[in-house]
Amino acid sequence: MKLIQLNIWGGRLGDQLNDLLSSEKPDVLCLQEAIDLDRGRGALFTSIGEISEAIGLKYHYMSPAFSFNFMHRKAHFGNCIISRLPFVSQETVFTGREYEVDFDWTEHTQNIRNLQHVQLRLPDGELLHVFNHHGHHNYADKNGDDETIRQCSLIADKIKAISGKRILAGDFNLVPHSKSLQPINTLLRNLTAEANLRTTRTELTKLTEPCDYIFVSDDVKVKSFTASDALVSDHQALIMEFN
Repeated sequence: MKLIQLNIWGGRLGDQLNDLLSSEKPDVLCLQEAIDLDRGRGALFTSIGEISEAIGLKYHYMSPAFSFNFMHRKAHFGNCIISRLPFVSQETVFTGREYEVDFDWTEHTQNIRNLQHVQLRLPDGELLHVFNHHGHHNYADKNGDDETIRQCSLIADKIKAISGKRILAGDFNLVPHSKSLQPINTLLRNLTAEANLRTTRTELTKLTEPCDYIFVSDDVKVKSFTASDALVSDHQALIMEFN
């Protein structure tokens, strides 16, 4: 199976993104900064519905952090998991603040964060737990702060309480060996750290730190893990093949 992790930057580069996904043919997508539109095409961005249709993945689960009005329609912004396999279960846990139904870009903070958790039934009948998260953004320090420590500890506790095969993906806005990530690093394999990725950013931003991750439990057998060079966002796509 193949899983791709990507902060899609609001779907700005939709055509390039769909080209990459059509080429890679993932079974599971973990996306951040995704936009789900109530109806129709996004015009200025590529919506989750358009991505799912373009790459032929039937199932998607959207967990918006906030929603806003867009050309007489409602747009929902947040995390999304797209899958070739149906979801056995799905849930959203807010790790920071609460869902904002009528977001105002001039009044509200974008630091509304949630954790997605879905269960997929694998072809051999086993269950796979997939978690997806967009981390709290401390603009001053990619090592994080008390709030990033609190949220990462909450995520680790959630994952620790579940048995079986587990994958956690996301843009955590943290460097690999930060104190904030330690609760997760001690629980799961950090593939970004193991691969010694120098960056998960692209030329579309001046930022250069590695901040995107795929973590796996020991019983997930990783066949390959790479960061794609395809320019589809201000973040690189992380691609993992696994048994």
